Amino acid sequence: MHSQTLAVLLSAGLVAGQTNTELQTNFPTAASSTGLFAARTIAAGETFDGEMIQWDRSPSTCSDQSEGGDKDAVFILEDGATLSNVVIGPDNGEGIHCKGQCTLNNVWWSKVCEDAATFLQDSGTSYVNGGGARGASDKVLQHNGGGTVAVKNFFASDIGKLYRSCGNCDTQNERHSTFTNIKVADGSSVVAGINVNFGDTTSITDSCILDGADCWLYTGNDSGDEPEKVGSGPDGSTCVVSGVKTEGC
Repeated sequence: MHSQTLAVLLSAGLVAGQTNTELQTNFPTAASSTGLFAARTIAAGETFDGEMIQWDRSPSTCSDQSEGGDKDAVFILEDGATLSNVVIGPDNGEGIHCKGQCTLNNVWWSKVCEDAATFLQDSGTSYVNGGGARGASDKVLQHNGGGTVAVKNFFASDIGKLYRSCGNCDTQNERHSTFTNIKVADGSSVVAGINVNFGDTTSITDSCILDGADCWLYTGNDSGDEPEKVGSGPDGSTCVVSGVKTEGC
């Protein structure tokens, strides 16, 4: 490893094989950058350490809010794969696609295009530990499959929604999400958008939400229509909030 690259990683508290998943509110400086012609697949059960390199697509696959699918992603994670210590650049449409349960450790998105990460597992839990995202006009984490997405120690800045349970997918599922020790800043953001008619639940615990909202509640559908927003805020069952600060954090 070059000495300059090592110095950058050491300043961020990271070297290959070491993963920082604590809450950080400063976006890291990438050790170097690379542009992929096609999405890179991480095999089932495999662990990939990106060594704090900025990974992106070349040429760019970002088309604002146009849905692009797997072909516009940077990484595709098969069931049980783990991706660690990665910076995702701005020139891609879909960021990361998790085809099954996955784990994202210390993954950062320098600017989100359509989505940062999409979760497609049928069941089980996918984990987002540490990292952060900024500059998302709409969603950061898109949950199209089933099961649970568990987010911990994550920082988001200047975004629309941190998480959205798909409101109009062809196949709908009961989805769950949890958020622990997150910070959302710099914009009128929503932590979680969920579908009350499909049994979705979310919980937000011990977190900081500045200039934003905790939950928006929707009636989802499988017809492709725009879902109807039917409420907001915690209700004690569908959306549970505990230990959340809105200032001084």
